[in-house]
Amino acid sequence: MPTTTRIQAYEGRYALVDGIPYHLPVYARNSPALMAGFPIDATRAAALLPGNELHPVTLWDGRGLLLVTVINYLITSIGRYIEFSIAIACTHGPRPAPPLLPGMLIKRFGTGQFILDLPVSTEVSVKGGKGIWGMPKHQANLAYHITDTEVISHYEKDGQFAVRIEIDKPKKIVVPVNVGATNYCQFRNMLMASNIYFRGRAGIGLLHRANARLYVGDHPNVAALKTLDIDPQALFTLFIPAANGVLDDYFQCWFLTYDTPPATMPEGLESVVDLGRSETWLAPPREEDYAHYQI
Repeated sequence: MPTTTRIQAYEGRYALVDGIPYHLPVYARNSPALMAGFPIDATRAAALLPGNELHPVTLWDGRGLLLVTVINYLITSIGRYIEFSIAIACTHGPRPAPPLLPGMLIKRFGTGQFILDLPVSTEVSVKGGKGIWGMPKHQANLAYHITDTEVISHYEKDGQFAVRIEIDKPKKIVVPVNVGATNYCQFRNMLMASNIYFRGRAGIGLLHRANARLYVGDHPNVAALKTLDIDPQALFTLFIPAANGVLDDYFQCWFLTYDTPPATMPEGLESVVDLGRSETWLAPPREEDYAHYQI
């Protein structure tokens, strides 16, 4: 796993942040993870990125990339929960990067993903993820299923269907994965960036072998996805049956800048100050009436 010697140095130490105890490093173990990437309209994606410093990754012909990543965290520093990430692949810098290069020159272009929505199963995950790293977490009704032929996750909130992702379960889990990724988030109208490192063995589908089905409902949290002209054919799929991950021990934070004075204040500290440490899940989603929402 591409972690730093700094992280390795505090193995076995402890931390206490906002009332949440951590056995360091902040980890996840043996947790099934699925991911799918769908081409989208890059110009429309740019409209969903805050400030002037983030830019959508462009693939070809003005297409960007929507990333749906769901991890069924079985063993973590704060208990078991599902995390359903919906994000736009992006770069960080004064101007957009050339097509395709951000995937090869990650550090140069600050390549990562801007998280649009991040429902999770438990209150303590919201408290830690949002309060410390600025991630847009909120508690929702989530499910994660692995069948003989598919890997599926379903997201609902307040009784309303939001998103469902299905990928064909790979027949072979043989590709070693050992990568780091940067998550960009907007919190307190600041740009937050944190790094996570994952390793495991994966089954990967590319191009015509990337069989995935994405369903987008009417919940307000995901309404913006319907503006992105999402291609129903995934560019890739990935499944890691037992992923192991570590969060880096620091995050970065910058002012978000705008060409005109911002008129509204997005979510801030008021959304986390009264949260507790409950590990109780909401009821499972109903998983019905979603078929006609397929992209």
